[in-house]
Amino acid sequence: MKIILRQNYEPLGKVGDVIDVKDGYAHNFLLPRKIAYIALSGNLRALEDEKKAVLKKAKHELQASETLATELEKVSITIPVQVGEEDKIFGTVTSQMIADNLKEKGFDVDKRKIEIDESIKTLGIYSVNIKVHPNVNAKVKVWVVRE
Repeated sequence: MKIILRQNYEPLGKVGDVIDVKDGYAHNFLLPRKIAYIALSGNLRALEDEKKAVLKKAKHELQASETLATELEKVSITIPVQVGEEDKIFGTVTSQMIADNLKEKGFDVDKRKIEIDESIKTLGIYSVNIKVHPNVNAKVKVWVVRE
């Protein structure tokens, strides 16, 4: 049976490839999971429409991410911590603390997208990278101060 792939599927190929597979594999696995269409001329047109929609959505997400990144670049956050001898803090400043502080300022950032280069264990000013999008990063200044 000839099918058209709707999405990248590693064992078979990339989006838009027309390939030949066994009938059972197509009917029982690929078609129900919406990985492929049956190769008909109407389905080729539907696939082209899906590609356009996906590209438009990706472009919109990229623009929104770039806007968010420029807004995040302007933000600096202050995290008050308890300090011991020689200005060493108890524990470390975590990505969760940074995410919570950003949430208070109106930015909903997932803690897994915050990249801390070296662990923050002393008072000072740090630059923290945030992956807003796979292609867009933002730097946020983090001030770690005495509580």
